[in-house]
Amino acid sequence: MPLPDSIRVKLSSEEAGFASITPVVSREIPARELIELILGLAGKDPTRIREVLLRGTLVSGGSRFRWAGWESDRESIETVLATFPDADPSLLFAADRCVRAVLHGPSVRIDLPREVGARRRLLRQKSYWDMLMSAAACEDLRYGGYSYSEHADWYRMPVSSSLSGRLREGATLLKYSALALRLRSAALESVDFYTERIPR
Repeated sequence: MPLPDSIRVKLSSEEAGFASITPVVSREIPARELIELILGLAGKDPTRIREVLLRGTLVSGGSRFRWAGWESDRESIETVLATFPDADPSLLFAADRCVRAVLHGPSVRIDLPREVGARRRLLRQKSYWDMLMSAAACEDLRYGGYSYSEHADWYRMPVSSSLSGRLREGATLLKYSALALRLRSAALESVDFYTERIPR
């Protein structure tokens, strides 16, 4: 069965807690938009995408999506998938196109959008974002692939104990004290950088 132009989807919140009651909202969304959500979970795998479309349910972020599942033909899915970017390991990291960094450590994940990290504290000449980009220029970054949920290529930087210490100390550059406190107490192991792709 070919893909329809749009699909009626029921959305509900996936809040933690068994007693949580949230309203269910129904709306029509383009089939391509639904497949883009599935890509964040299944990657560019037509077989897995067919399985999710047939199952009729998907959790993305804090929302659950439900629809009447159907058996879609592989050719229609592949046609839509061809309109999405592929991973490209030949792409070098470009600091000027980096829009987000995610710092990882044991039991910690700190999401840092560029607009947050780039805000300078009063009388400071550089920002925490400047520090992160300098570290990325000096370290070996590994290309991780293309993130369909972030609409960006991503790169991973391993963090040594000495670099972890510098990144924690540099947290004083951050404008937001709560974020700085989280970073100062984190034993970092890696940083993921997300970069926008320039259309070819």
